[in-house]
Amino acid sequence: MTTFKRGMAATVMALALSGTALTAAPAFAAGKLTVSSPQDPGSWDPVDTFLVQWAAVATNIFDGLTYRGPDLKLVPGLAESWEELDEGKRIRFKLRQNVKFHNGEPFDAAAVKFTFERLLGDEGAKGPQRSNYTAIESVEIIDDFTIDMKLQAPDPVLLTKLAGYGAMIVPPKYIQEKGEDNFNTNPVGTGAFKFVSYTPKVDIKLEANPDYWAGAPKLSELEYRFISEPATAVAELQAGRVDLVIPPTIPIGMLPVIEGDANLEVVSVPGPTVDALRFNTRDGITADPRVRKALTMAVDRATIVQSLLAGQATEIASFQGELSFGYDPELKPLPFDPEGAKKLLEEAGVEPGAAVQIDVRGNDTTMNEVAQIVASYLQAVGITATIKPYETNVLLNDIIPQGKTGAMFQQKWGGWTFDYDNTAYAMYHSGERWNPYDKDETLDKLLESQRPLTDRAEREKILREIAVYAADRALEMPLYNTKAIFGISKRVKGFEPAPDNRMKFTGVTFE
Repeated sequence: MTTFKRGMAATVMALALSGTALTAAPAFAAGKLTVSSPQDPGSWDPVDTFLVQWAAVATNIFDGLTYRGPDLKLVPGLAESWEELDEGKRIRFKLRQNVKFHNGEPFDAAAVKFTFERLLGDEGAKGPQRSNYTAIESVEIIDDFTIDMKLQAPDPVLLTKLAGYGAMIVPPKYIQEKGEDNFNTNPVGTGAFKFVSYTPKVDIKLEANPDYWAGAPKLSELEYRFISEPATAVAELQAGRVDLVIPPTIPIGMLPVIEGDANLEVVSVPGPTVDALRFNTRDGITADPRVRKALTMAVDRATIVQSLLAGQATEIASFQGELSFGYDPELKPLPFDPEGAKKLLEEAGVEPGAAVQIDVRGNDTTMNEVAQIVASYLQAVGITATIKPYETNVLLNDIIPQGKTGAMFQQKWGGWTFDYDNTAYAMYHSGERWNPYDKDETLDKLLESQRPLTDRAEREKILREIAVYAADRALEMPLYNTKAIFGISKRVKGFEPAPDNRMKFTGVTFE
């Protein structure tokens, strides 16, 4: 492990030197917050995304019927209140009055009905969000500010789902008049900040909404710059051209650079994000579960967490962290056992020198370093691993969903509902976007059986069964659950870090 630490030290030294050259004359703009985000989502339509980086921006543009803030408590959003009826198969929402979309269009029951019919219709079918809301059968208007959401079956996670992504309320007339393509790049919501401009892969600029129903923001402007290279983001933070760097930009090895700058600080909070190397279970040597287990046993994940991640992560046994409903503390990771791995490979008929490809996000510095370590461990049991980095959007939108990956591929997942269903259904159910290779009727039935259950204990039991089943089939090499790490200027006041990056900046000011 010493060589890995040396590599990190060299990175830190290089960054420190580059940062020194860039720290002169900070140029802070009063009333404007500039945020560095590692990824441009490519579309601002709520039905067309699953990305944490979308939510980091769009939480300030859009509102849902409910809202979950940094404290993870669910509170009213565009719905002032709600009541569960018919044994959980109908929810009546009382909507806020005197709320307008940024284009002046009124928010009302018709907008809610339009939003969910669009999400569950042809437009929603084009994106990845519809499967999260399939419990909804219909939305019926009772009056201008009351709706009934009728469900096919109770969904114990639905109220949380209504706080994010596809459930963000959109303006009917604007979309109908301007068209779907325009809405993708010129979003209009009811949020605290209004859209100003968007330059793909460069930035999105917002301005304060003075009429925001929850009170006008204290900032006048909010800009997100899309900086995929961590060294550049940190250097811009040091130079004062960026005020906040959000996860998952900052690799562990760069933390000393920020901590050593008197004008900056590192803030981290426990989060839902988990990293794994998932397997192609359809093709090649990893179609054999013995091989998948062998590759997992060949890697000392605990040492990677301890030596590389500096206490900012914990090892995982399933594809979820401790904050997830369904987490089982009794489930232990496969042991680090190189000799056992060799025996399994021999049993599976895998010849020494067999090759695997590991696909990763090219801008994820930490995972690239982890993948190099994984490759060295695999080499020790006779497997030759090559690492193929992709531009993040290419990997997520093309390579993984279309089943074009190598034997192993990086999956970083936010688990934004803090409920294992959100992760497990997307990863393991047949036909889902993130499951291009595997079909398992037993797993499908388990996943489907827990969704309508309102008995928390029974539902938790099934979620734990799913985790055990997936671990026994070794559908991925679980790696770690990371903290959400932010780098921030000390001039920024009132900032509340959110575990899932979904932060409203209404209360932020500058010193």
